[in-house]
Amino acid sequence: MVFRGTISDAPDFDPSVDAETLYNAMKGIGSDKETILDLITSRSNAQRQEVISAYKCSFGQDLIEDLKYELTGKFERLIVSLMRTPPYHDAKEIHDAVKGAGTNERCLIEVLASRNNKQIQDMVAAYKDAYGRDIEEDVIADTSGHFKKMLVVLLQGTRDESGVVDADLVEQDAQDLYAAGEEKWGTDEATFIMILGNRSVTHLRMVFDEYEKIAEMSIEDSIKNELSGDFERLMLAVVQCIRSVPMFFAKRLYKSMKGLGTADNTLIRIMISRSEIDMLDIRECFRLRYEKSLYNMIKDDTSGDYKRTLLNLCGGDDDLAGEFFPEAAQIAYKMWELSAMTKVQLRPTVRPAPDFDPAADAQALRKAMKGFGTDEDAIIDIVAQRSNAQRQEIRQAFKSLLGRDLMKDLKSELSKNLERLIIGLMLTPAEFDAKMMKKAMEGAGTDEHALIEILVTRKNEEIQAMNAAYREGYKKSLEDAIHSDTSGHFCRILVSLVQGAREEGPADVERACADAQELADACNAESDDMEMKFMSILCTRSFPHLRRVFQEFVKCTNKDIEQIIKKEMSGDVKNAFYAIVRSVKNQPSYFADRLYKAMKGLGTDDRALIRIMVSRSEVDLFNIRKEFKETHDVSLHEFIQVETMIGDTSGDYRKTLLILCGGED
Repeated sequence: MVFRGTISDAPDFDPSVDAETLYNAMKGIGSDKETILDLITSRSNAQRQEVISAYKCSFGQDLIEDLKYELTGKFERLIVSLMRTPPYHDAKEIHDAVKGAGTNERCLIEVLASRNNKQIQDMVAAYKDAYGRDIEEDVIADTSGHFKKMLVVLLQGTRDESGVVDADLVEQDAQDLYAAGEEKWGTDEATFIMILGNRSVTHLRMVFDEYEKIAEMSIEDSIKNELSGDFERLMLAVVQCIRSVPMFFAKRLYKSMKGLGTADNTLIRIMISRSEIDMLDIRECFRLRYEKSLYNMIKDDTSGDYKRTLLNLCGGDDDLAGEFFPEAAQIAYKMWELSAMTKVQLRPTVRPAPDFDPAADAQALRKAMKGFGTDEDAIIDIVAQRSNAQRQEIRQAFKSLLGRDLMKDLKSELSKNLERLIIGLMLTPAEFDAKMMKKAMEGAGTDEHALIEILVTRKNEEIQAMNAAYREGYKKSLEDAIHSDTSGHFCRILVSLVQGAREEGPADVERACADAQELADACNAESDDMEMKFMSILCTRSFPHLRRVFQEFVKCTNKDIEQIIKKEMSGDVKNAFYAIVRSVKNQPSYFADRLYKAMKGLGTDDRALIRIMVSRSEVDLFNIRKEFKETHDVSLHEFIQVETMIGDTSGDYRKTLLILCGGED
């Protein structure tokens, strides 16, 4: 096969050098995205796999996970997808197309109509390995009718690739297709499926020519006349790929960018999957059909690092001058300065309901749970649209008027995530935090991220109230529980935070300079001494003071505090200190990132999702929403809608989360 890709093996390739380059590009404040994109797009996929292995050997870290952590939005999707092998990339595309409530039929069509036998067989194996599921079963479960049957045929990866053409069979197939469609009332779809799904490319091209003579119209026109919906689109895609795979992709690329907005998933998928196969041919077809180069269409329709990466894959103008950026340390200093100066007004999404009547709400809740079945809508509409203080009044009224425990009734009537969410809302903030701490430590494993998130982000009075609620509810001190479940410096950090004794008040400039110098000196000390010094400052000083400390730290070291933490520390200690720094810098942004990580990828971390949505809904969830949209190019509302579909068959859990979210951005 003649190579017609734009990406090929880099000469003088050294995976260890590449691994170190990528590691250095991700160290410190922010990341050197240009280095990352230039390196990754100038290596073949096989070379990228060697870089992944070298990175793990050299640094003991997963390169793909580090890239996911450092990058965001479309650029992250593009770079991370480039790091997957073609079979695993295709498998993920199919998985994403069929997961959740909706199906991305166009993705299924594009992938299955355009891949050869080996590509399909490798994808099937990769899907099984990645998801522990059978791709055919998942596709069958998510599609129906003739569309499903044709997809199953294509998934077998058994199209004739012998290249042998039988002239008699060509004529017979053309006649059979005509008889199955244009010649009869109704359509014999099985004949279309059998012939178009199994015969070789060379054979079918000849069949299409023969068909046109018999029917006096193209096979495409007949398909449009005889078939409909997704089945019609699939059969047209198969015919287009038989005629010319590059032209098929040129059309898909054009459609992904024309009009309002860009279908980025389609654009990313095609640019990656064809970059080492036939991108040069696709470019030719694109220019031929649309009188505009693919390069210029991408240039006009995208922006930033995402655009630069796509243009590298396209293989266009390689002579673009890079922008000059000031030194990272100068940016960091300015960023901390802005962080200290910015006065953010925290805005909740849940407020006290007007004309509140706890007795009426108590009666309405009882009615919703009486008799056969439960009126979940009524429960959700009351609980999610009252402030926590109002919910406590409802709890009291329920007991006073009805002699019943509202919490017990709700637990008996609701189940799964909806029950956890509603009960979480009905608890006081202190009770809820105490319960979340208990859940994070019970059982075999410990949810260290939850412990960190709660203790880092709560104010002194909230931590003290949580301590009291924990002792009341579990007959044990929270500090003792932490001692039992954690160890080493991480345990000490949590114990320091759980005292709820962080200083309050503004920054003391002179002391901030001294603190910054102490942190700088600690960076040259032994690991244990360094961690203890960091703990003595990061766990005790007020957030406004720490902002100034971190700013002065840049001046002392020419490095950012985040960079030092990521480079010099590891495990839970690193995560705890990093969370403090992120919260000091921009707490809503920290929570937005936690929400994104709770929902993205395989499965949803519902406990984290519930914890944040409940605990922040009356504090700063509106601010978190804004940060989420800014960082991830999608609204929190939309992300919840899409990511919580799996397993939430009734939609009640999702509906409650969306009410708490408080609207679309």
